Amino acid sequence: MDTQERQRRYKQAVEAAAPIAVRRRMHDAYGISNSAKVVEGGLFAFNVNFENLSDDDDQVVVNCLLSFPPEDQVYFSLVVKSDMATFAERLKEMRAAGAKKESEPPDETEESEPEVSTAPDALAYARTNNNVKGYIAGDGRIYLRNKGFWDRLPDDLSTVSKPVVIDQVLFGIYPPAASARRSMLARQFVGFLGTLLGAEKVHELRPWPDPSVVDVDMRRMPATVPLETIEQAIREFGGFYPGGEVRRFHAGLNFLKRKHFVILSGLSGTGKTQLPLMYARAVHGLRNMEAPDPLLSICPVRPEWTDPTGLTGYYDVLSNRYIVPPFLEAVMVATAHADSPVFVVLDEMNLARVEYYFSDVLSCIETGEYLKLHSNSVPLEGSSGISIPAELALPPNLYLTGTINVDETTSAVSDKVLDRAVVIDMSDVDIGSYLKELEAGDPKLKDACEATGRRLVAVQERMAQHGLGFGYRVAEEVVRYQAFVQRHVDGASAAATLDDLMVQKVLVKLRGAEKQRGLLTGLLQELWGLPRSMEFLNRLVHDLDEFGSFQAGR
Repeated sequence: MDTQERQRRYKQAVEAAAPIAVRRRMHDAYGISNSAKVVEGGLFAFNVNFENLSDDDDQVVVNCLLSFPPEDQVYFSLVVKSDMATFAERLKEMRAAGAKKESEPPDETEESEPEVSTAPDALAYARTNNNVKGYIAGDGRIYLRNKGFWDRLPDDLSTVSKPVVIDQVLFGIYPPAASARRSMLARQFVGFLGTLLGAEKVHELRPWPDPSVVDVDMRRMPATVPLETIEQAIREFGGFYPGGEVRRFHAGLNFLKRKHFVILSGLSGTGKTQLPLMYARAVHGLRNMEAPDPLLSICPVRPEWTDPTGLTGYYDVLSNRYIVPPFLEAVMVATAHADSPVFVVLDEMNLARVEYYFSDVLSCIETGEYLKLHSNSVPLEGSSGISIPAELALPPNLYLTGTINVDETTSAVSDKVLDRAVVIDMSDVDIGSYLKELEAGDPKLKDACEATGRRLVAVQERMAQHGLGFGYRVAEEVVRYQAFVQRHVDGASAAATLDDLMVQKVLVKLRGAEKQRGLLTGLLQELWGLPRSMEFLNRLVHDLDEFGSFQAGR
């Protein structure tokens, strides 16, 4: 979309959204010389020609522009309607001051003409109100002058006559996508407008279509969404959480106003990672799991993380840029979109020592202090294109979920971490009910469910008694494998296929010592008649007798 088309669409949106007026005058301040800039004490908004404004105009709209590197732009419009009389009087006052005779000595008050060429035509031009500068001060009013530009607003604004009340400010950010991950500075500027004028006067327009734009459903906090709506959406996404996990997760994320941190623990394959992904899409009003969600980030934890740089980034001397990992990018998205919930999933959180890489973030979660990123006095260029400040607060619209497995490949999570999160155990699985749901969702799996269901349920119950087991992912893969063989592999019996699957998918998880002897004998009973499974289990019993322990993968 070229600049002219962008501006045309923006003006159309302003015309539709601005308060209705009988005679409205609209002016543009998009040029290099008259575009907006922040100055000390306020904002220079425009430098506009109001010469054609008539006495019976009852509304004026000034369209302004402020650009941010690398490519973000904030279009904003100042709407004056209720105070048009003051606006018109101020223009007349400046016109009268500028119309003084050329022979008179210069007036050093702010109404006098700017310092320009003293040629008669140029001086006459300067003495009209063609070049009116508009400044917005901390009291939320426009101060108009036709002299030179201010680099800072005066300490005493009472010397400036007839400031004008702004009724409304409309704005749009380009590019419109929430991957306007680079739009943090733009969003901070919008917040600055709200500080000057009052947030109730500042309203966002969406004149430019974009498939990943932050729509209205993405601008609602999870606590405002009915739990029934979230649960229904998760069921439609294919989530299976019969033990109240969604309810507990919803409460754990939202019971505090500022800290939102939940850890999901338990068996692999129980839907720990899928739960926050489905929850985020449900809150954001998305209809399927394939829909892109720009306010959702997955951060896989790597086992070699020993410091915070995997989360918060680092300065790379070779590229002369600050490397921005997904977590830091999510924090900046949340900062840029303060009215939207941003979800982050720290997947396999305890593959590394959590205390080593998460300590800085954990401290900021608990204390509200700023996250220290670097020590430079000026922002650094980031690898994602955004400027990286020296420090950054964790915004209250950031929702963190960590997933952990407890096995020999992971590190223990200390009480320091557990005490600062809501920990939800998801080890209690219901294989029987899950298979019924699976069959209901795909009737073609009926025969496979019948062929595998009884043995799967029995084996899971035996393993659960000894602190082991498997999740829904394994159960579904067993069923789908069985269904595939039944349809595509000639001569393979259902029993033989189940026997293969038990060895390949379920029994490989077995390990233990003497106190697990009852587990092996119980599984031999449940899998009686499946030769490969019985042979596998008898080998484990032999290892237990000879070595005092057993491990299937040994």
